[in-house]
Amino acid sequence: MWRAILAQTTVELRLTARRGENLVAMLAVPAGLLLFLGSTRVLPEPATGTRVDALLPGILALAIVATGLVNLGIATAYERSYGVLKRLGGSPLGRPGLIAAKVLAIVVIELGLVVLLAGLAAGVLGWRPPGPVLLPLLLVSVMLGTATFAGFGLAMAGTLRAEATLVFANVLFLLVMAVGGVLVPVTDLPGPMARVAGLFPSAALAEGLRAGLGGTGGAAEGFGSTTGSLAILAVWALIGGVLAVRTFRWD
Repeated sequence: MWRAILAQTTVELRLTARRGENLVAMLAVPAGLLLFLGSTRVLPEPATGTRVDALLPGILALAIVATGLVNLGIATAYERSYGVLKRLGGSPLGRPGLIAAKVLAIVVIELGLVVLLAGLAAGVLGWRPPGPVLLPLLLVSVMLGTATFAGFGLAMAGTLRAEATLVFANVLFLLVMAVGGVLVPVTDLPGPMARVAGLFPSAALAEGLRAGLGGTGGAAEGFGSTTGSLAILAVWALIGGVLAVRTFRWD
């Protein structure tokens, strides 16, 4: 079974590499925003740290949203529309194996994006972690973010028509960029807006990534410095997972 899942994961990665429009959302948009906003004064100066310190975690969160919500949701919706999903679900791999391969593929993509975007920030914008990098916290944030947005992506793909999923996924992606607490840290937003944005899964993910990259708290506080954000993200991950399981239809 594991060999079959890994084989299907390889296929999913190859298919993703052929979808130019998804690569734009997952890679070109986050990288372009990172370079543009990190080298200009379009955004206000952050309350603490440098502009790139405040921007990079949100850009990473945006890339995870694009991978789980846009890429996985739209691709799965069209596979379902074409009847491919039903046929693959009836293969020896089985439905659980197929979903596991799809999720594993986006985890691989997301970890690659974290390394790539952090390297881009360091190499081009001169970013250095403002504090100790906490890899366990970083991985937990990525996993919870993956569960959240993959769950919502699969929920849309399994209930809506492919064209509707395409529209809703892109609209949600734009909303995350505009008011999701990723481009501007929640702590830098006005009071009422900060309280509302802090409840969004994208903002909670960005705060978890920011703490993992040494932006808040530090090694002395570790997970305790961002427990609230992780708890919010875990609740959203549970909601997304339940929605996907309860509503997903294979044809």
